Amino acid sequence: MARSAPVPRVRTSGRTRRTAVIVACAMFMQSLDSTVIATALPTMAKAFGAVPVHMNVALTSYLLSLAVFIPASGWVADRYGARTVFRAAIAVFTIGSILCGRADSLAFLVAARVLQGIGGAMMVPVGRLVLLRTAPKQELVAAMAWLTVPALLGPVLGPPVGGFIVTYFSWRWIFDINIPIGILGIVLVSLFVEDVREPPRGRFDGIGLLLCGIALASLMFGLETAGRGVVPQSTTLAMFGIGLVAIVGYLMHAWNHPAPLLDLSLMRLPCFGVALSAMMLFRTGIGAIPFLLPLMLQVGFGQSAVQSGLITFASSAGALVMKPATQHALRLFGFRDTLVWNGVISAVMIGLCAAFRPTWPAAAIYAALLIGGFFRSLQFTAYNTLAYGDVPRARMSSATSLYVTCQQLAATIGISAGAVSLEISMALAGRAAPQPIDFSHAFLVVALFTLVAAPIALLMPRNAGDDLTGRRSAPAQPAREAAD
Repeated sequence: MARSAPVPRVRTSGRTRRTAVIVACAMFMQSLDSTVIATALPTMAKAFGAVPVHMNVALTSYLLSLAVFIPASGWVADRYGARTVFRAAIAVFTIGSILCGRADSLAFLVAARVLQGIGGAMMVPVGRLVLLRTAPKQELVAAMAWLTVPALLGPVLGPPVGGFIVTYFSWRWIFDINIPIGILGIVLVSLFVEDVREPPRGRFDGIGLLLCGIALASLMFGLETAGRGVVPQSTTLAMFGIGLVAIVGYLMHAWNHPAPLLDLSLMRLPCFGVALSAMMLFRTGIGAIPFLLPLMLQVGFGQSAVQSGLITFASSAGALVMKPATQHALRLFGFRDTLVWNGVISAVMIGLCAAFRPTWPAAAIYAALLIGGFFRSLQFTAYNTLAYGDVPRARMSSATSLYVTCQQLAATIGISAGAVSLEISMALAGRAAPQPIDFSHAFLVVALFTLVAAPIALLMPRNAGDDLTGRRSAPAQPAREAAD
């Protein structure tokens, strides 16, 4: 058997590292903020004299604002420059945070959250675009590893950080902590990020934005409310219906438009199409973890919010440990084999959460979450890097808008899948409150989503993405790889 040629080590330039850290910090601010508020809602309801259940609109208004404006981010970045838009997005998000911290009513808070959502909708995809246009192709793996960490840290750290702030300080500090981070981000972007841009592809697709906004907002609202009893079931079904009609309308519009807002023709690119399809299934499974795990520990096991937060942090610690090893793993095994086998391992580790019980030693739960976070981080980095491996530079902004839009939708689907699975398990057993076995059923369902994503990677050639890692095959292997 022919042996692989030695794999050279790819050094990451200082420029790429600086840009990656700046973008990662901005994304962490957005990721943390989107989850930290959930813990503070009951306290905020008392301050506003509002019914606690009505405070959910502070979460949905932000998510809907993201859904409406993310598709426009690529065109706006091409038109005005990625650095300019990224810096402006941080400023808008920071101003929104200031206003949220000054809110004296629910209506004021919702308006400020919508403004935050507009900033976040531009900040996340445009920040990724800045990095994609700054980093050379062979440095993308290392660069993307930085962006995986805030995506995994934010949802896990949000609830315990929110609980700590509300318990020992004012709820307004939840938003005020974004102010120094935002100001620092604006300064660092101005000093260290290059203003790389491409000419926009055609005029702005206003009709596409309208149809996409209606479709995504309706679907995400339906997914957020499905199985939770916060609105009548007829309302949820109506939102799904409106969303599906808008999707059909957009598909018909995009077919005839020379430069649609979300360019679905990118799915014809082998690496992008496979990576996006698999990522959505994987993200659906992973998206349920920040919802199910703290709920299981607090409601199912009777732990406090602080105890739950300390345990869930283990999965984030695993992501941090994985970052230095990501590039080496992908160079050693290649993208295809990594995505297949690492995907299976990730699914098994999520399934293992179904076996958690209050009698388990804390060390065993810590170890399972740490190892699971380790493998999930590798999988995210591989998907996020490979997706852009065969995207032409001129279409990078369109690819980023489509990828981040699908990522956001998949995360919402994951939360809904976890909530509905939990509700069905409780209903079948005739229970009013969830028990550990109900959480077990929910974890097995979302683990199945993750498992189904793994074999999709077999649709790509074995050497897919080798140019992104500097990995080279021995001369005797090309015929065999071509057959794969």
